[in-house]
Amino acid sequence: MSERIVVVGFGPVAARLIDELMPAVRSGLAHVTVIGEEADAAYNRVMVADLGVGRTTASALALADAAALIAEGVDVRLGTRVRRVDRARQQVVLTDGTSPGYDRLVFATGSRPVIPNLTGLNPDPAAPVLPEGVTALRDLRDANVLREAVSGGKRVVVLGGGVLGLETALAAAEEGATVTVVHNGPHPLGRNIDRGGGVVLAAGLRTCGVRMAANARSTGVEHNGPNDAFSALLLDDGSAIDGDLLVLSCGVRPRIELAEGCGLSTSTGILVDHKLRAHHERHIFAIGDCAEVRCPDSSCIECRNASGPSGLVGPGWRQAEWLAEYLTLLAEDSAEGILPDGVSADLRDTGSHLLANALPELPAEKPGVVILKARGLNMAVAGDNSAEPWDEEVLTSGAVTGRPRRQIAQWADPEHGRYVKMTTRGGVLEGLVSVGMPRTAAELVQLFERGDELPADRSLLLRLDGPDQLAAAANNDPARTVCRCAGVSGTKIQDAVEHGCSTVAEVSGSTRAGTGCGGCHSDIKEIIEKHFQAAAAA
Repeated sequence: MSERIVVVGFGPVAARLIDELMPAVRSGLAHVTVIGEEADAAYNRVMVADLGVGRTTASALALADAAALIAEGVDVRLGTRVRRVDRARQQVVLTDGTSPGYDRLVFATGSRPVIPNLTGLNPDPAAPVLPEGVTALRDLRDANVLREAVSGGKRVVVLGGGVLGLETALAAAEEGATVTVVHNGPHPLGRNIDRGGGVVLAAGLRTCGVRMAANARSTGVEHNGPNDAFSALLLDDGSAIDGDLLVLSCGVRPRIELAEGCGLSTSTGILVDHKLRAHHERHIFAIGDCAEVRCPDSSCIECRNASGPSGLVGPGWRQAEWLAEYLTLLAEDSAEGILPDGVSADLRDTGSHLLANALPELPAEKPGVVILKARGLNMAVAGDNSAEPWDEEVLTSGAVTGRPRRQIAQWADPEHGRYVKMTTRGGVLEGLVSVGMPRTAAELVQLFERGDELPADRSLLLRLDGPDQLAAAANNDPARTVCRCAGVSGTKIQDAVEHGCSTVAEVSGSTRAGTGCGGCHSDIKEIIEKHFQAAAAA
């Protein structure tokens, strides 16, 4: 009998899970039901802003084909919500009146945008309905709202100085809109970047045509536009920033209400162990933005300082791939008769799944890297970069029992929009900031992710963006990871190109590279162009 797997949510992470489960579906090991609130199948939500400024199409963002999945035997329910989860009966109760049963339930509910509590903007946080002229830029409908504003050269106000808000602002400004970014702090990306990098980044944004309103605390919105649409963002100093469209980019919160409603343990996200199982409930799993990996074992050192969900698509995809393998092994264990007839599901899950239990636990995620994807402005930030070279107390903290102290290497050229900072311990990067130095950033990110030691002469890295063209050695490494979201190397992309892929879309379809944040599209294009230039010269 097929293992019944129900997936709640149909975003990018759920799409990857279903894709990886398809061999089990085709073989009859598993029957998969996926439930999505939106009328559209999974699409790349990270690139909704690019769709809104006309740089891509809805079809290019698609990550799943509902009709094709249905033809393969997947039960796809679009435009449907889960009212509640009945754990006792192992059923999900849907708004369409049906109650599919499950052997394994996977929460892939993702996150929802944070709606600030402002005068004139107080929607239900669980089901926000925003007034006309205000968008959180999360779905395809929001992209249409942004497209109308940008194509009309209107005034766009972006509330929030996070990376997605900055990318939206830069893209909209380049496409002809008048854009102002409003954020509460001395510089954008206040949670990720140090003061020096933040100041240079803000200057770079202004150079790209984005107006910056720093240290600004919003208090309300005015609705004096046509049909009571948004007309101005009000600040606590009594001033107002006029606009035609307000884009809310104030962060996200994991969607955990459904899990809380059925009694699962939650913190910032749904609490799961290293096999992505909900605490004390081995039939239920969570992946992606809604999942918080923090096992119930208080002695687990790895979980002692664990943070909440990363909010990045790459870790979510890796969770989906691991869980698909785990669920397939669970189904194989049952199908091969390893479990005796009549054994209850609770009992067999305590240790009788021999194949599944042999699978190593999900590897811990490395610290994430924040990349700003924009034309004309490059930035990469990772790790702890808050310490300054003269912070002696901070630099010596943790330097005990022979452990080396922190060291800071810092270089700034604000006039030309360049800034680099490297925080190391024993020569290995603990944190980095790079603004306006794309080749240096690429090399530092590779070193950070691999945990490799930096050269003793840090200035060698700065020269990668210099006239001596040392960058060629860094960019020609075929083994380097080009797409961090999907974990695709330059070698794999090159192989795809040699086997006939001639566009970024074709490479993405073959390797999955470029289907995440989109920051690697230019690198993929460069590999394609180099291949065909060499072929033409031969």
